[in-house]
Amino acid sequence: MNHLLDPAILFFVLGLAAGLLRSNLEVPAPLSRFLSLYLLMALGLKGGFALAQSGWTAQVSAAMGCALVLAVAVPAIAWCVLRRLLPPFDAAAVAATYGSVSAVTFVTASHLLEQQGTPAGGYMAAAMALMESPAIVLAVVMAQWLRQPVAAPAAVRADGQAVLAGGPLGVSAPAPQGPRLAQVLREALTDGGAVLLLGALLVGLVTGAQGEQAMHPFTVDLFKGLLAFFLLDMGLLTARSLSGLGGLGPQRLPLALFAVVGPVVHGLLALGLAKLAGLAVPEATLLAVLGASASYIAVPAVLRHAMPEARPALYVGLSLGITFPFNLVLGIPLYGAAAQWWLG
Repeated sequence: MNHLLDPAILFFVLGLAAGLLRSNLEVPAPLSRFLSLYLLMALGLKGGFALAQSGWTAQVSAAMGCALVLAVAVPAIAWCVLRRLLPPFDAAAVAATYGSVSAVTFVTASHLLEQQGTPAGGYMAAAMALMESPAIVLAVVMAQWLRQPVAAPAAVRADGQAVLAGGPLGVSAPAPQGPRLAQVLREALTDGGAVLLLGALLVGLVTGAQGEQAMHPFTVDLFKGLLAFFLLDMGLLTARSLSGLGGLGPQRLPLALFAVVGPVVHGLLALGLAKLAGLAVPEATLLAVLGASASYIAVPAVLRHAMPEARPALYVGLSLGITFPFNLVLGIPLYGAAAQWWLG
């Protein structure tokens, strides 16, 4: 539990406590947005510099393959569980949320590994980018399928002619139309955060060692302080998101269990893939963190209009109010210890 003494984690705890105490402490929205963009840019540059140094090796390909498998398997597993607890649209939205990734959880885990002297390969930033969109695509396809009209049962009139309840035979009520699939996919694939991350990774790859030396004050010296400031804001946001879980009624307990147990299962699945692929312990740890994390920015931004039938308070509340703090405080060291035990 030594990671709890890291200043960044302690600032998250401070923000969470301040929010629960209803303090008027707040981080202005423009500054919060800047900090988010800074972290993505710094992470992308670090990944590009590392990839320029190592090249595209077999281990890089193995990590990308594991990330792609996880990006499809995790939302599928979550859907199979959640459809027994929630209405279809809510189940699909929550499954997509847990199928995507949290950049902040990933950045925090990367920072803690560096503090321990066991940094992972920077190419794992590319694995994170690869895992962000597939769950969104699957959710949009699922929403289109759920909206398909269902034929009403046939009935027989007194004169013996068959009709459908609510209309003539062969006619069904039109299903509500959501945004066009191509439009939503374009938004998912051109999200500002993803574009900045991949663009910064490309800049780091092209500039290599020279760029790393020039950007060292930006990507290293400033990183720890700005990460702590951002996690302070995330603590405040987490405290506010907990109120969205108040109206779940009897579903509250099983969903809260899913928000904790589900990520652990997904993280163990990631470690199994890492074992098969021959990844080193630091990379396996980050892969487990990615598999166990849940999006609370990219996915909700798309699903709010792509799947208006789902409740944002539910999928944002679970991911940000329960899974995010669990991973930050307990999950990251748990996945690291499991990776060391299993792969070390």
